[in-house]
Amino acid sequence: MRTKTILAVLAVAAVVVACGGNDFQTPPATSSVPASASASVNGFIAYLKLLVASGSAADVLEPVDTTGVTGPTDDTIEPQVVD
Repeated sequence: MRTKTILAVLAVAAVVVACGGNDFQTPPATSSVPASASASVNGFIAYLKLLVASGSAADVLEPVDTTGVTGPTDDTIEPQVVD
């Protein structure tokens, strides 16, 4: 009886350990420029904030090709706060 209990506890523990975690990693901010950076001013500002938030990690990554990026303009929206 005791052996069955120990085996049951070990089986449950193995299942719980196997279910934890996720191997997905968010790509670094400089791996590519998202389409939203050219689509709107808010998307462009969000991408720039992401670059700044990546801190020193952005300094050691490869440069990204920005030839396809066009800085969007919109004269009707309020200015963005830069922190």
